[in-house]
Amino acid sequence: MVLAGATVPPFGSVAEARPAPDSFADLAAKLLPSVVNISSTGTATDESDDDDDDAPQGDDNGDKNGKKAPNDAPQVPTFPPGSPFEKFFRDFMNKHRRAQPGQTPNQKSDPEATGRKMQSLGSGFIIDPSGLVVTNNHVIKGADSITVTLQDNTVLKARLLGHDDKTDLALLKIDSPKPLPAVSFGDSDKERVGDWVLAIGNPFGLSGTVTAGIVSSRGRSLDSGPYDDFIQTDAPINRGNSGGPLFDMDGGVIGINTAIYSPSGGSIGIGFAIPSNEAKRVIDQLRQFGKARRGWIGVRIQDVTQDIADGLGLPSSKGALIAGVDKDGPAAKAGLKSGDVIEQVGGQKADGRSLPRIVGETPIGTAVPVVVWRDGKSQTLQVTVRDFPEDKPKPAQAPPAKTAPAPSSMEIGATGLTLAPIDDSAREKYDLGDAQKGAVVTAVRKNSPAAERGVREGDVIVEVQQSAVNEPNDVRQAVEDAHKRKRPSVVMLVQNGDGMRWVPLPVGSDGK
Repeated sequence: MVLAGATVPPFGSVAEARPAPDSFADLAAKLLPSVVNISSTGTATDESDDDDDDAPQGDDNGDKNGKKAPNDAPQVPTFPPGSPFEKFFRDFMNKHRRAQPGQTPNQKSDPEATGRKMQSLGSGFIIDPSGLVVTNNHVIKGADSITVTLQDNTVLKARLLGHDDKTDLALLKIDSPKPLPAVSFGDSDKERVGDWVLAIGNPFGLSGTVTAGIVSSRGRSLDSGPYDDFIQTDAPINRGNSGGPLFDMDGGVIGINTAIYSPSGGSIGIGFAIPSNEAKRVIDQLRQFGKARRGWIGVRIQDVTQDIADGLGLPSSKGALIAGVDKDGPAAKAGLKSGDVIEQVGGQKADGRSLPRIVGETPIGTAVPVVVWRDGKSQTLQVTVRDFPEDKPKPAQAPPAKTAPAPSSMEIGATGLTLAPIDDSAREKYDLGDAQKGAVVTAVRKNSPAAERGVREGDVIVEVQQSAVNEPNDVRQAVEDAHKRKRPSVVMLVQNGDGMRWVPLPVGSDGK
């Protein structure tokens, strides 16, 4: 019935949903033989329980949290990877389950053993009839042995061909006397929010479990690394599903189930999968080189906020602000410098989140045009992408000594900062190196803009408005100049023990 005065929309102007499949049975029957159960064992020493994140994870829980506890022990609450609560609860639970039932806390289960056996259960899928199996790295991380169980209950030993911590992917090889059923990757970029998907895995060790749902969202970040770009789904995913495939309705793998968000450890309809288009590149590299090879240009970046954009005169709050440049890296050789805002790389728009992924996916040795905002205008530089260097441990830093008297200081009232020149007393008081340049923060007014943005005593202001700072007066003059030019804020490069970052601070009504 149409009410008087109502307008009937023309046919086709309202989106019509595709009907749900009558059944997933035919598709599931076709795909199930390619999905496998993965079991790995390793040794975890008592000494490593508190801090070792490399030990095999017990009863793989789909979100990389917690180690296996005795059956009568309480379970670790489930938090997203990278959550500040994750390690706290894992450490707490480990300390309370050091002793097995019937043992004293100091008694070892095996007097001759240096540790105890840990077991991890997860899922995987075959991508080549010769026996190549894809899974999550956290399923097999730290394993002494890996076993793959096929759909027909055939048990095969597996060897690790390669793994990648940053994307949480691993490639295994199993040997079978006959070709194995394999699946292929689909195009994850074509999947839209609302499309049907099918997840197959081994939740809680129950092999061959099929669940269905839709793509809930795209481009999710869990703050677990610079390459986060997860597909979110409401297809039920539980402990043991990690490493299993997420299929589209054509039977292509469009994701690798990796994490869940849950207060209890069980599925509440928020699961995350690595997109297949990202996984394919990594898996191909693991197959060829045994490790992932990523592009690298040697910059440390942060997002451009509206305050930063206002301070730098940017037309919009987009791009990736360079907070540091490796002196021997490709960016430095191409002329990029701290304070530049990267707007595009190889024709793709970039920001603080997407830049690592764009550069990482660029073939090694490729010269790409990089558009940066500098001195109020855009310019293009050619940067040759290099292989990502191996991670090197950082040297331990001595705690700052604070016995020397405070140096003479200058208050930059609008910002809440009190600054002092870097002289001998400042170097001693704040443990600054002989080559350190800038102005040291000697006080931060409570509830001031600087305090709200995390600036602390002992930090060093290295640059302001993309110009080097040699003394506190340089900062004062920059603030006054910004006020005269009617800019609401200035942008300062702040350095401390954690590195460097750009911090926007308001100039105040009087610019002082």
